[in-house]
Amino acid sequence: MTIELDTQSRTSLPRAHALRGLLDGRLHLPGDAGYDGARVAWNFAVDQRPAAVALPRTAAEVATVVRVAADAGLRVAPQSTGHNAGPLAAQGLDDVVIVRMSEMATAIADPVRGIVRVEGGAIWEPAVDAAAVHGKAVLHGSSPDVGIAGYSLGGGIGWYARKLGLAANSVTAVEIVIGDGTLVRADATTNAELFWAVRGGGGNFGVVTALEFAMFDIESAYAGMLIWDLARIEPVLREWAAWAPTAPDEVTTAFRAMRLPPLPELPDFLRGRELVVIDGAVLGSDEQGAELLAGLRALQPEIDTFGRVPAKALVRLHMDPEGGAPALSDSAMLGSFPDAAVDAFLAEAGPDARTSLLMAELRQLGGALSRPHDGGGVVDRLDAQFVSFGAGMVMSPEMGAQVHADAVRLTQALAPFANGRQYGNFAENPVDARAIYGDDVWTQLTGIRSAVDPHGVFLANHAIPRLFEDGSPTA
Repeated sequence: MTIELDTQSRTSLPRAHALRGLLDGRLHLPGDAGYDGARVAWNFAVDQRPAAVALPRTAAEVATVVRVAADAGLRVAPQSTGHNAGPLAAQGLDDVVIVRMSEMATAIADPVRGIVRVEGGAIWEPAVDAAAVHGKAVLHGSSPDVGIAGYSLGGGIGWYARKLGLAANSVTAVEIVIGDGTLVRADATTNAELFWAVRGGGGNFGVVTALEFAMFDIESAYAGMLIWDLARIEPVLREWAAWAPTAPDEVTTAFRAMRLPPLPELPDFLRGRELVVIDGAVLGSDEQGAELLAGLRALQPEIDTFGRVPAKALVRLHMDPEGGAPALSDSAMLGSFPDAAVDAFLAEAGPDARTSLLMAELRQLGGALSRPHDGGGVVDRLDAQFVSFGAGMVMSPEMGAQVHADAVRLTQALAPFANGRQYGNFAENPVDARAIYGDDVWTQLTGIRSAVDPHGVFLANHAIPRLFEDGSPTA
C-alpha cells in the first residue's frame, strides 16, 4: 500500500494531450493502460501522479519531450529509478511530465580513456561489472539498482569515499538536454559553469542523457561486515564512534541498528533478528585491514566476514533491498558524535527503544569526503563527521505515519550534534535546498539555473529557483 505524497487531485490533461503520440507509445497519460506501471517510483511509498510519463530511448527523444512539454506549458522532471522520489512528488506533479530514463541504460567501459560511459538511466551494477572486466572499480553506492545519474549528481557516498571522495568528483562529463530542448555537453572546458552546477544540482538544470566518470585501479578490497546482537550495541557503538572520526582515509564504514522482519527471502542469520551491523571496506593490505578492525573485533562479533573480496562484490555488501520497496525516512548531517550523541542514538534505536524503524544508520564521513576537491562540482565534499539515516518499511498509511514519526524523532534526538546542513541523496523529505549547497554558492546556482532554464521547465526533487530580472528568486 502506498502513502500519497502528491496531494494534487487534478492533472493538466488538456495540455498533456499535446504529447499524445510521441515516442511510439512510450508516453503515457492518466487513463492509458501503461500509465500506472510507468509512474511507479522505486520507493513504492511515494504515489506519483504526473500529467504524463515519458520513456525515451535516445537523447533526441528526450529533447523532443522537453520541447513539446515546454510549448504546452508543462514542466519536466527527470527520473531514473525514483529512489528519492518523495521530495519531488511533494511539490505537486499535476503539470509535470516525468521523463523516466530506464530505457536508456547502457554502460560501456573505455580503458583507453580510463572512464565508464553510461546513459542517463543506467543503474550501478552494469557499470561496476564493465569496470571490473578491466581490473578497475568505480565510485558506486551501496545498492546495485540505484540510478547512477541521481546518485552521482547528488554527491555519492560509496565504500571508497573516505579515500577517493564523492562520486560527483569522479564525473568527467555529462550530456544534458537544457530548457530549450538543446542537447549540450558539459565538462571541465566546455560549459564549465553548468558542469560545476550539475555535479550536486542534478535535475535542476536539465535531463542528463549520458555521463562519463573515472575508473580507479582497484581489483579487490578488504571488505565485509561485523554483526552482533542488538543487546551489544552500546559498547560497539562507543568503540566505533570514537574510532571512526580519526581512522585512516583508506577505510570507509557504516554502522546500523537493525530490526529485521521474519521475511523468507532473508538468510537465516538475519531473519527476524535485532542486530548491530558494521560493514565497510579498506583500500589496503589484509594486514592493514586487520589492524584497523582490531578494536571492533575485540568486542567479539557473532559474525565476521571481513576479508579479501573482488571489488565488484562490494555493490551488494550493504544488503540494500532491490527492485523497489515502500519506505519512509529522515536524515541529518552530524558535525560531531560525542558520548551524549551515543546516548541519544541508543535511546531511539537501542534494545529498549520502541521504534518502527527497520534501521537506524550512521555513515562514516571525514577523510577525502571532508576536503575540497580540485575541479569538483558545487557539492564536492560533506562538511560533517557522520550522516544519520533512519528508515522503515511502510505497508499501510498508519504504519507510514508511525515510521515517519520515528525517523523524525531519531533526527530530533541527534539535533544537538547536527550542523544544519543536508546531504541531498539522503534527504527523502522536502528540505530547504540552501541547506544542501550553502549560502556562499546560492546566487551562482540560481544564476546558472536561470541561464539554462529561463522559463522554469525543470522540476528537481530539491529545487534550486531561477531569478527574476530584479534578482529575486522564483520557482
